[in-house]
Amino acid sequence: METIIDLYRHIVVQIATPYSLGTGFYLAEYGLIVTNEHVIRGNESVIVNGNSFDEHLSPVLFVDEHLDLAFLDGSLLKESHLGRLNAEATVKIGEEVIAIGHPFGLKFSFTKGIVSNPSIVRNNLQFIQHDAALNPGNSGGPLVNFQGEIIGVNSFTIVEGNSIGFSLPIHYVKENIDKFIAEGSLISAICTSCRTLVCENKIENKYCHNCGCEVELPNKVDTFQPLGMSVTIENMLLQLGYEVRLSRRGMNSWEVKRGSARIRISYHEETGLIMGDAYLCTIPESDIISVYNMMLQENYKLDGLTFSVKGQDIILSLLIYDKYFDDQTSRLFFNTLFEKADHYDNILVEEFGAAWKPENQ
Repeated sequence: METIIDLYRHIVVQIATPYSLGTGFYLAEYGLIVTNEHVIRGNESVIVNGNSFDEHLSPVLFVDEHLDLAFLDGSLLKESHLGRLNAEATVKIGEEVIAIGHPFGLKFSFTKGIVSNPSIVRNNLQFIQHDAALNPGNSGGPLVNFQGEIIGVNSFTIVEGNSIGFSLPIHYVKENIDKFIAEGSLISAICTSCRTLVCENKIENKYCHNCGCEVELPNKVDTFQPLGMSVTIENMLLQLGYEVRLSRRGMNSWEVKRGSARIRISYHEETGLIMGDAYLCTIPESDIISVYNMMLQENYKLDGLTFSVKGQDIILSLLIYDKYFDDQTSRLFFNTLFEKADHYDNILVEEFGAAWKPENQ
C-alpha cells in the first residue's frame, strides 16, 4: 500500500476556485486532469496545485454535468509517473480500496475502506459504494484498488451517513475521454438532454447541434466577478504585481507568496475589517523568551504591523478598516507587510531557532 500512496502523491492535485476546494488526478497518457464537474462549476479556469509543481491556472476543457465529470488541461504538468486507469477492472464486494484527496483543504490524505456494493444505481447511474471516509475537498479524487489501479472518481456521500461514500466507476471516465479525443480535444460539453458531445466548433449559438437544447461550454460560463471592497483589494494586489486569479481563496479571501512567506488576506463585510496575516514560522522549543523580547521590541518600532503568537504560530498582522482603505494607503501598508514577512521569517528561523511551517498548513 505504501508504494501505491507514493505513486499517487505525484498524481493527485488540489483544485481551488473562489467558491470551493476539491481534488483531481492527472492522467499523463492523455494530458488531462480529471475531477468532478461540481468542483469547477462556474469557472473557465481553476487553480491547480500539486506535490511536484507550483500552483497555476488550468483551463477547463470538458464538462459532463450528468456524470459530474470535468477535464482540465494538464499540459503544464511534467510528472512522469502514470496513474493506472483500468476501465475493465472488476470490483467485488469486500474488496479493499483507497480514497485519496485533499479533505477540508488539507493536502494529500488517504483513507482505506471496503466496497459495500460495486454497482449501486442512483440517478440512473452506477456507483461504487464503499466506506472509505470522504469529506468536503475529497470530491474529484481517485478511488484506487490494492493493485494500484484507479477504479473510480470519488463523488459524494450521504449526509449524516456513517462513512457511506459513492464513487463513479472509471469506465464512465474512459468513455468520455475517448469521445473528447475523437472530436479533437476541443473545448466541449456533454448535452444533458441527448448526451451528444458538443464542441466549440459545432455549437449553434449556445444550443446543441443535435437536439437544440441549451449547452454551456466551460469557456462561456459567467465567471466570478468580485464586488465592492473586493474589487479594491484585487486592484491593490494587481498593482503590487500579483496574479489575482491565483491569489483568490474565496469570495473575500486571498493568499499571496512573497519569498518564503505566505500572507493571507481577508475582508469581513460585517465589521468592515481588512486583515493581512503572515504566518511566519513556529516558536522554538527552547529560549522562547528571547523570541518574545524580539517581537515586543519590533512591535514598538513597526508602524501599522503587529507580531502575535497563536498556538505555536508566529504571526505578523495588519488590520485596517475599509473606510480608511484607499489606493495609496493600501499599497503602502500591504507592500510593507509582504516585505517584512519575508524579512522576519528568515531572521526568526536563522537567528532565533524558530521552525519553518510545513508547506501544507
